Amino acid sequence: MSNLNIVELKAFIPSKDFNVSKQFYSDLGFIKASDQDGVAYFHCGNCSFLLQDFYNQSLAENLMMHLLVEDIESWHKQVINSGVADKYGVTISKITKQPWGMLDFVVHDPSGVLWRFGQNV
Repeated sequence: MSNLNIVELKAFIPSKDFNVSKQFYSDLGFIKASDQDGVAYFHCGNCSFLLQDFYNQSLAENLMMHLLVEDIESWHKQVINSGVADKYGVTISKITKQPWGMLDFVVHDPSGVLWRFGQNV
């Protein structure tokens, strides 16, 4: 009998400056669980990703991550209060109601990866 159960799916996120990106994600509120051989494992709740010491500008600037959250207002406040905008020169958008039935806001990481934080309406 086959076992096709899936345990986890993680994306590899590129970083232009590995140390700066690791600090950015820690500042944002993610927990760094491991860091070895050019790959750092970050998680928050049941969501996780792998930050890699690899950079390709085209990949980074065309990669979008979507983080579905329960409370968009709390996350927006957390991201603003984290100080990443000033510390890393990134922009945090306002919360917007999207035509596809979500409230969301976006922030780019220091390498250009776009993170879309969303809440179902």
